[in-house]
Amino acid sequence: METFLRLSDETDGRALFNLRMFNQSLKELGDLFKSQHIFPSLGDAGAHVSQIMDAGWSTFILSYWIREAGIYSLGEGIRRMTSGPARVLGLNDRGALKPGLRADVNVFDPDKVAERQPVLVHDFPGGAPRYIQKSLGYKTTLVNGEVTLVDGEHTGARAGRVLRHAG
Repeated sequence: METFLRLSDETDGRALFNLRMFNQSLKELGDLFKSQHIFPSLGDAGAHVSQIMDAGWSTFILSYWIREAGIYSLGEGIRRMTSGPARVLGLNDRGALKPGLRADVNVFDPDKVAERQPVLVHDFPGGAPRYIQKSLGYKTTLVNGEVTLVDGEHTGARAGRVLRHAG
């Protein structure tokens, strides 16, 4: 309670506090995530952007489940975020770095990757709010072969496209 009150006071009531809504026990999640049939993820396709923040999930896998908890090797953790889910979803031209496949690439320092605190912004049409969450440790992001992010800053490139169905 002291920390809550101090941070609230220091930020004029603007501090954000994380509450794990689902599976609050990291130990139990770790036991579950070890199954070869599990691809840890969370996403609602943006349906609740003003209420929850799930954009940092992949960074949390890298920083916590791989680096701190050690339940996956780096390669296995990345597979569970890329080619594994792509196969389950029938996205056969995605999920691996191979000639002829579509790929987005993150270049990062596995020892430094970490989540930053979520921030509420009002950049949707009509000034509607949404949470965003930046991260540390990512050097470069390429989308469809174009550099879109360098040292955490967007380059202005909009190389992605909406995926409407698998196929």
